[in-house]
Amino acid sequence: MADQYNPVDIETKWQHRWEASGLYHVDDDAPGPKHYALTMYPYPSGDLHIGHWYAVAPSDARARFMRMKGYNVLFPLGFDAFGLPAENAAIRNQIHPREWTYANMDRMRGQLRRMGTMADWSREIITCEPEYYRWNQWFFLRMMERGLAYRAFAPVDWCPECNTTLAREQVQGTERLCERCETPVIKRELNQWRLRITDYAEELLDFSKMDWPERVVTAQRNWIGRSEGAEFSFKVVGSDEEFRVFTTRPDTLFGVTFCVLAPEHPLVRGATTDQCREDVEAYVREAERKTEIDRLSAEREKTGVFTGAYAEHPLTDRQIPIYIADYVVMGYGAGAIMAVPAHDARDFEFAQKFGLDIPVVIAPPNWDGEPLSAAYTGEGVMVNSGKFDGLSGEAGIQAVAEELERLGIGGSSINYRLRDWLISRQRYWGTPIPVVLCQQCGPVGVPDDQLPVTLPDDVEFLPTGESPLRQHEGFLNTICPKCGGAAERETDTMDTFVDSSWYQFRFIRPHYEDGPFDPEAARQWCPVDQYTGGFEHATMHLLYTRFFNKVIRDLGLTDNDEPMRRLFNQGVITGFTYRVESGPLQGQLVPAAEVEVEGETARRKSDGAKLTITAEKMSKSKGNVADPDDYIDRFGADAVRLFLMFIGPWDQGGPWNPQGVSGVVRFRNRVWNLYVGAPAVEGEPTPAQISDLRRATHQTIKKTGDDLENFAFNTMVAALMEYVNTLYHVRETPVVNHPAWGEALECLALMLAPSAPHLAEEVWELLGRDYSVHQQGWPAYQEELLVEDSVEIVIQINGKVRDRIRVPVGMDREAVGAAALASEKVKAGIDGKTVRKTIVVPGRLVNLVVS
Repeated sequence: MADQYNPVDIETKWQHRWEASGLYHVDDDAPGPKHYALTMYPYPSGDLHIGHWYAVAPSDARARFMRMKGYNVLFPLGFDAFGLPAENAAIRNQIHPREWTYANMDRMRGQLRRMGTMADWSREIITCEPEYYRWNQWFFLRMMERGLAYRAFAPVDWCPECNTTLAREQVQGTERLCERCETPVIKRELNQWRLRITDYAEELLDFSKMDWPERVVTAQRNWIGRSEGAEFSFKVVGSDEEFRVFTTRPDTLFGVTFCVLAPEHPLVRGATTDQCREDVEAYVREAERKTEIDRLSAEREKTGVFTGAYAEHPLTDRQIPIYIADYVVMGYGAGAIMAVPAHDARDFEFAQKFGLDIPVVIAPPNWDGEPLSAAYTGEGVMVNSGKFDGLSGEAGIQAVAEELERLGIGGSSINYRLRDWLISRQRYWGTPIPVVLCQQCGPVGVPDDQLPVTLPDDVEFLPTGESPLRQHEGFLNTICPKCGGAAERETDTMDTFVDSSWYQFRFIRPHYEDGPFDPEAARQWCPVDQYTGGFEHATMHLLYTRFFNKVIRDLGLTDNDEPMRRLFNQGVITGFTYRVESGPLQGQLVPAAEVEVEGETARRKSDGAKLTITAEKMSKSKGNVADPDDYIDRFGADAVRLFLMFIGPWDQGGPWNPQGVSGVVRFRNRVWNLYVGAPAVEGEPTPAQISDLRRATHQTIKKTGDDLENFAFNTMVAALMEYVNTLYHVRETPVVNHPAWGEALECLALMLAPSAPHLAEEVWELLGRDYSVHQQGWPAYQEELLVEDSVEIVIQINGKVRDRIRVPVGMDREAVGAAALASEKVKAGIDGKTVRKTIVVPGRLVNLVVS
């Protein structure tokens, strides 16, 4: 038995034994209710960093706890293995993305094992394996059959650095940057495949069957953006063209004095007259360079250009001018608006600038008929609106919508901000879209018996903006499965978010061959009981997986409406980033290895340049990642796990400061010493000593169990630290000769098992218990032992604290006062003085007034 705890040897020993014994192999038929715990799987971009550990280690602890609570727990891990980084690495390093990806997965798998997770690796999924992405293709074909997958020519967001289209959700910030490489995004017209997520917009607004964080629910609700109103058409005077508009205020229709098209609107080119064409085209080019947030900013001065065309008012036949303006965007409604300047602030500003009429059609309170000095957007009655005059706004909305419907040009409508999911990517390393493009038949789905359409290995990676598959004749040229004629394969690949939209089903039986997943096993395990991952996926992955689940339900493969019952968002672990503070290289990143830090000042070693220090989310591109292997070698995996859980509330995140690990190491060593170095103490313990220890044990069992249930890992570790301090005091007393001491050590091992699995296993063995601590139940606490039978009383003399004593709970006032007077410190404090008054506050304090 070693006096010193050797984490590397001990952790390696137990990891080997766990694997050899199949400790974490999940048996579907094992007793106990099922609990499916899932953490968002990592992308194999290289070595794991501390940020990955921060996502996985606490969720692993929670899964272990649930297993100890008697659940049959499924906690799988795998790899989100397709994506741009691998292909970019192939171009940069002259290496095939498959080779790069699999080498990374080998390293990361080993690192995850070193973490000591309870993952069942027999259920690992790798999304770049044909046996997995075959079923991406199968789902796509089923959606294509139902009209949920379609191809359309339209403007898309394009990253010139990654040479691919981006979904709207992947364009970040006010500068419209690519989320991966932070390159400014531009617009480009391409034929693209989309999934009709908008067909499920209304159902996606129902969150009643989920226990998800309110901020995720709010983010999705806002992203879907449901609006009620009316939709109808304006005819372009002198042509057969017309354009649709949506408005939430059809009651203001009589106040329309102009219409505005988004610069990207397809009607702009045809509606623009020759006299206005030069100005319009220049304005369109300028608008393309602006971000959507800039265009929609309320502070920005409104700009626009007259197209020379006019629209016919649907109810009055008036001719109203058509402008283009960048404050109208294609992402909402139909990319066109009816402008009601008297009752919309943006329209009011625009009308004033261009000298357009501003008629009032909703009367403000006490309106005297005079022109308005600002747009009025409140409630009122309709005026200057023909037969609708006098109607309230609410009644007017319904009445005007009914009139539009009677005329056959529109009616009541619901609009959504949500757009269909663009899944086409002009890259190689992704799931091939299983479609043949035939000049005779159009897009034709590949028959199921020809799946998977696999990626060829012998491709040339060139940053051309086209998929490398277009240059591969063996892949490109094929036969139309419908007419048998010569055709080409679709060379776009799928957005990698498709891979993670249904992966929870595949984890259950990863090698199932008769369908995307085993429906019988899915009925047992799904939906996921507890999902964990970052909030940043609220309007991407977390929305897409809900959409996919509903499609899978409608295919008859599951009865569940939602993919995950509960969701917990962990915070972000941050690392220090160093940038040059001033000079020509201001803002340049400096690797941590080249930085010298003294106090709060950082300088570059090479030239002494002063650097700014910021705490930012760990990212390899920012050079602020921490390699967990370094810390495992020094401190052991359990110490790193405990520290990550201890640094703060898991949902808030915190800074990675390796200096703090030493405090957790001391705690671990103190635990070890309790089992290997307890001194011999003679005598018999008092009933009070035994009672105090058992109370501390059972209070800690309840506290740590409640904290693990609620993801409060930091206070769980704090409770264990406090309990260990208690045990150090107790081991100097005769209580170590009582069974209560053995119970305390056994319970401590069990309480450590979720968060420090190797340490718990080792001390469990030292206690002589049967293998394994991870096959034991969570210790039960006794309610009667949670109640304090004594309370600490503060004793004051003339308001100044002199002593603290413990007295039985419920002791009467006179007895408490007498106990206070019996204190030696109190006797010394009142020596020679007279106690004039004794003030007793039950359960809290005694104040002796003396003179």
